[in-house]
Amino acid sequence: MPSVKAKPAKTAEPRSRDADRSQLAILLAARDEFAQHGLGGARVDRIAERADVNKRLIYYYFTSKDELFLAVLEQAYADIREAENQLHLRDMPPAQAIQRLTQFTWEYYIAHPEFLTLLNSENLHQGRHLAMSGRVRDMNSPLIQTLAEILERGRSEGLFRGGIDPIQLYVSIAGMAYFYLSNNHTLSAIFGRDLMTPKARHERLSHMCDVILGYVLRN
Repeated sequence: MPSVKAKPAKTAEPRSRDADRSQLAILLAARDEFAQHGLGGARVDRIAERADVNKRLIYYYFTSKDELFLAVLEQAYADIREAENQLHLRDMPPAQAIQRLTQFTWEYYIAHPEFLTLLNSENLHQGRHLAMSGRVRDMNSPLIQTLAEILERGRSEGLFRGGIDPIQLYVSIAGMAYFYLSNNHTLSAIFGRDLMTPKARHERLSHMCDVILGYVLRN
């Protein structure tokens, strides 16, 4: 009589999916908590409540609040790098690609204010968490490489001037958006003008594109 083979257990895959869902819920809850209260003011108890999980489960996946904060930062960078990748900048003419990256950066920062507040919090801690992350550096390298290729293509076509550092250019693009949005309350108070009206935001984006393209294009 042929032996009956035991059916393989089907619990591993559902458990893996449950674990993925739990970690995602924790990361999303932690992102909101850190964005609202900063690393110092964030509480693991509130993160557990937001994620609807047991506090012990958070420490099962992340050994400390600092480790959880780094994981949130890494995910935040993964999200923006993935969104940038979807732009397919290499497929665009050089000037269009630079303008599109500038527009995207501005629009992404507006749509994801938590990204800015997370960076503010990490800067208060002198970037010590990101300094330990090889993952973030690896994620940033393809963007800088893409930007370098676009700049070289523009130079070889006689459109862009030479000698442009892609890192410096990206810092300028991000910096013009970051400073304006992070400081809009104080800037609005100082100048007596609401800098977040649709008209003001449109003017800012137009200014950013003019500045960046004015820098890269040959006279």
